[in-house]
Amino acid sequence: MRAKLRTRLLCVAALSCLPHVSAHAIDVHPDAEQIQTALNQGKEAAKKRSSPDTFYVRFGATNELHPGGFLVTKLGGLSVMAAHVALRGMEPSEADIMQVLEGQTMLVSTVIFGNVPNFAVDSYMVFEQGGKTIKPVTVRFDGFADRSAAWPESPRFRAKVIASFNYADFDPHANTTITVFPASGGESSFRIDFSKIH
Repeated sequence: MRAKLRTRLLCVAALSCLPHVSAHAIDVHPDAEQIQTALNQGKEAAKKRSSPDTFYVRFGATNELHPGGFLVTKLGGLSVMAAHVALRGMEPSEADIMQVLEGQTMLVSTVIFGNVPNFAVDSYMVFEQGGKTIKPVTVRFDGFADRSAAWPESPRFRAKVIASFNYADFDPHANTTITVFPASGGESSFRIDFSKIH
């Protein structure tokens, strides 16, 4: 098993000889140098006792009363994993690294607001890229929302809606609108230029 994983990592390293599109955007097939840099950044964050969630790509509002969220790229996922493992005084295993690199989907997590506890039930999320709608592979949502910082004023509740999108379905370099549709009506939209992610 270890030899097989090493072979795969060597294959990834070999890809670094190919012309690379960009050091930015969502790298679906990061090269060996990018992989090592991401792992080193995670270890460095652990040394500084920085939170691993600093490697999330955030969008929308950063306050507690407006919609926002984050997504986790493969390189971000490697940094998060390396930080968690380093905090326990360990190194990430080849199997851990390959699990992140071979992931088929990108996680997108959002926080939305409503005025009844179950407002997020049956929420949905999509990407819009150049007039094309990309549907998620999975969607999860809070069945019972938490009270917001505005409680008892509006918006009274906050809930998470989390989706996974297949890398093969979307353009990792495109201007993208992420939209969340609560079943109760309304929507929350976020614009993000995937080409500027790094």
